[in-house]
Parts: sequence; C-alpha cells; structure tokens
Amino acid sequence: MGILSKAHPRTRFCSRTSLFKITALLFIFSLLSLVLFKVDDSVTQIATQTKTVVGHNLGQTPWHRFPPKQLNENNTTKYGKAANLIKCTYFTCLFSSNPSNTPLNQHPKLLNSSTCPSFYRWIHRDLEPWAQSKIAQGNLMEAQAHAAFRVVIYSGKLYVDFYYACAQTRAMFTIWGLLQLLRRYPGMIPDVDLMFDCMDRSSVSRKRYRPRGRWPPPPLFRYCTTDWEFDIPFPDWSFWGWPETNIQPWDKEFSKIKNESEAQNWRNKTAYAYWKGNPYVASPARMELLKCNDTKLWGAEIFTQDWIKEKQVGFKTCDLASQCKHRYKIYAEGFAWSVSLKYILSCGSLPLMINPIFQDFFSRGLVPKENYWPVTYSNLCHSIKFAVDWGNANPSKAEEIGKGARDLMGTLNMERVYDYMYHLINEYSKLQNFKPVPPPTAQEVCMESILCYANEREKGFLKGSIASPSLSMPCTLQSPDRELVENWIQKNRKIIDDVQEMEKIQMEQNDTKNIVPTSSMPPK
Repeated sequence: MGILSKAHPRTRFCSRTSLFKITALLFIFSLLSLVLFKVDDSVTQIATQTKTVVGHNLGQTPWHRFPPKQLNENNTTKYGKAANLIKCTYFTCLFSSNPSNTPLNQHPKLLNSSTCPSFYRWIHRDLEPWAQSKIAQGNLMEAQAHAAFRVVIYSGKLYVDFYYACAQTRAMFTIWGLLQLLRRYPGMIPDVDLMFDCMDRSSVSRKRYRPRGRWPPPPLFRYCTTDWEFDIPFPDWSFWGWPETNIQPWDKEFSKIKNESEAQNWRNKTAYAYWKGNPYVASPARMELLKCNDTKLWGAEIFTQDWIKEKQVGFKTCDLASQCKHRYKIYAEGFAWSVSLKYILSCGSLPLMINPIFQDFFSRGLVPKENYWPVTYSNLCHSIKFAVDWGNANPSKAEEIGKGARDLMGTLNMERVYDYMYHLINEYSKLQNFKPVPPPTAQEVCMESILCYANEREKGFLKGSIASPSLSMPCTLQSPDRELVENWIQKNRKIIDDVQEMEKIQMEQNDTKNIVPTSSMPPK
C-alpha cells in the first residue's frame, strides 16, 4: 500500500501530461485542418473567378453560339484543378523568358528588307475611318460590346482581358500568334490596346456609323470583314495550326500541299471540280452546292465532311495534301469566310470561288482570271459546269491560273504573315490618342502560360509554330493610295462581269440549241 500510495502522484502527473499532449495535438490538427480548409476554399474561390485562354469561367459570345468546349484537365480533384488553373494563370509568367526588348534595328548584320506585297495597302484602307478622328479610349471601349477579349501590348509584354469564350482553340492560337510576333520582332512592337472578336461574322455596320452621324465606328479586330462593315481583318488562328481538324501550322501545311500537287501533272488530274466540307453551317452556298454533285451533268464531285467521324478514325481521309487530284477546286464560304481558302489556292488546281461576301486579310490581293475563276451563286451548277468546260477547252490558261494561285500563296509565308501583323498593329497604334495601359482585370500571358493550359496534342501544334527572331527588318509598307485601291476594286468587278457575260451568252446558245424549230416538229 505504501509503495502504491507513493506512486500515485507520479501516475497522476503522467496522465495529465498525456492528456495535455493529446489536447495539444488535437488543437494543432484542428488548426491545420482549418488552415487547409481556408486555403482550399481560397484556392477554389480564386479559381472560380479566374478567366482563362481556354475558356474557364467564360460564357459563349451572345452573337454566335457554339458547342461548349470540353476542358481536358489532368487533375481529377476539385482542388487539383483549381491549383493548376492558378499556377498557369498567375505564376508561369513570373519565371518565363521574355523576348529581348532590344529593338531589332539595333542588331548588327541585318539583311535588307523588301517591299511589302501590294495588297498590304489595304491596311491603310481598313484604318481609314480613324485617320482624322483618331482612336479615343471611349471609342475603343465601345468596341467591347462586340469583343471576346481585349489585348494590350505594354513594354513588350502581352496582357489579355477575357470577356467571352471562343470556339475550340481559336483564342489560344490567336494569342499564341501575337506572342510569336513579339518574338519575331523583339523591342519593335509598340504599346497598343485593341478589342478582338474570335467568332466568324463581322458586326460593325457601315449603315450604323456614318461620317455625318455617329462617327467614328468602334475599332474591332477579327478574322474577316465585308464591304458593308468596318471590322479590321487579322490573320486567323489556323496559321499556327488547328488541332481539331489536324491542320498543321501554315508553312508546314503549304509545303505538304505544294509537294503533293506538283507530283502530278495538271493535265493528268481528274477533269472535274471538287469540293469537300461541312455544308451544315448555315451556308446557303454550300447547301446549294450539294445539288451540283453530278459529274456528267455538272462536272462536279461534292463530298460532305464529317469531322466527328474523321477524328474517330485519326483524320485518315481528310488530309488536305491528298485533295489536289482534280483540275478544279471549289471554294464556298461557310457561316462567314472559311479558312479553307488558303489551302484551296495552294493546290495548283484552278480555284472556283462562289461569289465571296467575306474577305480575310489576304483575299483582297486575289485577281479573277489570274488567281481564281469567279462562279455565280444565282446559277451555281450551270456556272460550275461553264468553268469546267472552259478549263478543259483551254487547259494551258486554266493551269496558268491555278499556278498563279499557288504562287501567290507561296509568297504568303509566315514571314509575310508576321509582317502584315506588324504593320497593321504599328499603323493602328499611331491612331490611338491615349497611352495604352493594361486594365486591372487583364492577365499577363506568355508562351509558358499557354503551354501550361494546352493538352499534349495542342502542345505539338504550338511548339511547331514557334517563331525565331527575324534576320531582317519587316518589309517596307507602301504609302496610302486610295485611288489605286479603288482601281483594283473596279478592275476586279469588270473581270467578274465579263465572265458572267460569257456564261450568259453560253447559256443562251445552249437554250437556242434545245429549242425544236416549228417546221421540224412531227405532224399531229
């Protein structure tokens, strides 16, 4: 009993110590749990408010709905996805290797630059509405109502403010293209602030904005324009690749198409017109084109492209280089302009263009009967048949036009695309009468941040289109010449009218042949 009674205080002390330790551990565990919960909650909250180049927390553009994009994210947990989003958006550019800001023109041993292609003069024409009034910040902000995102280039860095998601990877590859421009001409891209819409149809109507009324129009960049809109055309995303359709970056794709085309003599090609594409895009021209699928009656082969099936079989039957086996290739606009134009022109086949309404940045340089043959939508199948018959009756001339189209696209390599981007942005920046500064809601975007978001397939296309610093200055942009551009427009219209008159005469002759004279009719 004595021994037990003497040990009792120590046992009681040990019990108190153990209880204290357990209580302390529980407190620390609870505190850590609370901290982790708060961190997790904060990370998740930030992630749900962060808008990204691939479309996180962004709705569709109200003016053009499209199927929602499935985001391919490796992290399956909610916290993992949120943490990756924050890492890609806020941390990758902190450790990125930004292009040198030493102006290219200060580098020794630069090659002499050439004169820009003549169609670059359209840059002056596109920016003409702001030549006198300049671009005020209020004028720029008016364009936000039509824009999917805002781009600010400031001190050689790129900042983007996202408003809406873009279809597929359009935003990713468009912004990637701007980053490559900064790499190609380091230290030469001026500070600039612009609004960009990544969907198809132009929207700034000339009817709504007039010099004596509401003026100037809001400056809005996009991939195409029309004669009835002020939208400023800019090179589309597919010049850097289009993973969803397996189309490679432009220089690589053009080289494949050109080599495949030249492997077969033009006169040995199938003597029909060819088109393959998706007609179900609210395109009257493409739907009408389906009626012309008859080689005997109309001299045309028309095929429907199912991109879902193509993806399932690994794009085995839609290789663009393998679609140059016909003497004639048809270009039909989709919902608006179509990126397919540059690939059709590259084939060396005679391009048959169905009354294009929309214009991209380079299509204004096309000349009918030099780079393509105009086809009339109002009498489509007959017009295609007339073009095919004319080409087969005049093979040397038809081949020459096809070659003229391919040669034109050969001059439009990525060097020239970057030159166009450079001059357009440079001339646009001269019109802004305010100092561009990134808004608080804009994010810095760099190559590393885009690659951070890209899946493995997209990374292959992106890395395959990385630009190197130029060995020469940009081509020399020619001065504005409004009269010259007007002469081009009138000349092209005259050639198209002449072709349509040829068609009309041919149709009248055919109708005359089909009329049975009264004297030769059998008696009743």
